[in-house]
Amino acid sequence: MPQESTTPRAAEGDDYLERRALRRGNAGWVLLTGLGVAYVVSGDYSGWNSGLKEGGFGGLAVAMVLMGVMYTCMVFSLAELSSVLPTAGGGYGFARRALGPWGGFLTGTAILIEYVLAPAAISIFIGDYVESLGLFGLESGWPVYLACFVLFTGIHLWGVGEALRFSFVVTGIAVAALLVFAVGAFLDFDASKLNDIPVDHDAFGASSWLPLGILGIWAAFPFGMWFFLGVEGVPLAAEETKDPARTLPRAIRWSMVILVALALLTFLASTGARGSAALQSTGNPLVDALQPDGERTTLSRVINYAGLAGLVASFFSLIYAGSRQLFALSRAGYLPRFLSLTSRRKAPYLGLLVPGAIGFSLAAATGDGARMLNVAVFGATISYALMSLSHIVLRRREPALPRPYRTPGGVLTSSVALALACAALVATFLVDVTAAVIALGVYGVAIAYFGLYSRKHLVARAPEEEFAALAAAEAELERE
Repeated sequence: MPQESTTPRAAEGDDYLERRALRRGNAGWVLLTGLGVAYVVSGDYSGWNSGLKEGGFGGLAVAMVLMGVMYTCMVFSLAELSSVLPTAGGGYGFARRALGPWGGFLTGTAILIEYVLAPAAISIFIGDYVESLGLFGLESGWPVYLACFVLFTGIHLWGVGEALRFSFVVTGIAVAALLVFAVGAFLDFDASKLNDIPVDHDAFGASSWLPLGILGIWAAFPFGMWFFLGVEGVPLAAEETKDPARTLPRAIRWSMVILVALALLTFLASTGARGSAALQSTGNPLVDALQPDGERTTLSRVINYAGLAGLVASFFSLIYAGSRQLFALSRAGYLPRFLSLTSRRKAPYLGLLVPGAIGFSLAAATGDGARMLNVAVFGATISYALMSLSHIVLRRREPALPRPYRTPGGVLTSSVALALACAALVATFLVDVTAAVIALGVYGVAIAYFGLYSRKHLVARAPEEEFAALAAAEAELERE
């Protein structure tokens, strides 16, 4: 997409960026690694097992490996891009530089759909956990959803340093419990249980390994993503990070290493302990894997409470990611500019409150967490394709751009991520057509808003716009 150097820019006062400043230097690579794991860890506890219904053990296993490859290639690409453009816009900022205002907006909106819908869905799952555990006599419903949004948004409003430390502690509990679970489940491991789903002999390529055929692999893609969904949000912390050009790539890489290890342990241990057939429809696969006779054990109770910790960690970190994406888009004028105002504690308070209000309203009105997560996955796959494309474009268009970190494999790596992201996008229609149509509808409304209004009111002094203007000026000089 060509750069729109003639796009009208909105005038802004001298204090415009001062009123939209984040607190810098709050996070090192360890906290950011914890943030990357926190985005994802709830997906290890539930949700992924629905992929067994789509592809069986073999289908989900192949899907998980392919999606792991996609995320690995993508995060290596993002590590390079975040070292070049360390701004709070993350993927949107990368696409803005590579693909122009339209590319930036399309990427940022897709990311925002993911980070607004996912917390709403997880709040519903938290409510279900609270009810199943009998905590405080509460039943899943709007009071629980409201308590989640009010409590955890309040911590974010207190300050980013405090928020990231809280997230790190809760994530540590959830990860430790996954390791304990794996040890306990592997004691009952039986390889014959992995392929116990009945074979559909009418499906092409069906076998005990692929009971639903070759197409089952593709249909399982969205569920293979659950082991990694959200890790791409680490660059959104760029402006609140110590030495982002070095810290962000390191944190992104370590997050992915940890998530791959947890995915393999969780998937193999749970299906081998209980069997794929028994876990394909349960809402709490890890707990059920430890209760073959349906009787609760001490370990299953511990894992049940840890699952709640995992949900809280992901919910809490996704609120952070959504607020920073909204902040960056608003600061640059892609969304209403008042949404990027920050408080005295340098927290984007409207960027936290507005998505929180939307998320709570959706959760309370629908109670359909699975549908909202499917919408979030649809937005995520669009953003993955555009971010991978951005890496390819910047490598080819600006080869001399200083890159403190370079992606191993270069354009080949991001090309693999792009191809797999496109395949995952199509797979969302195989799983939930309604969710895909809803996401497209929201996307269409956002595109209309940008095309008719906000693209004519961008803020020239926003970091992402300044990067783009500098690139345009350099290109003009080279032509002369």
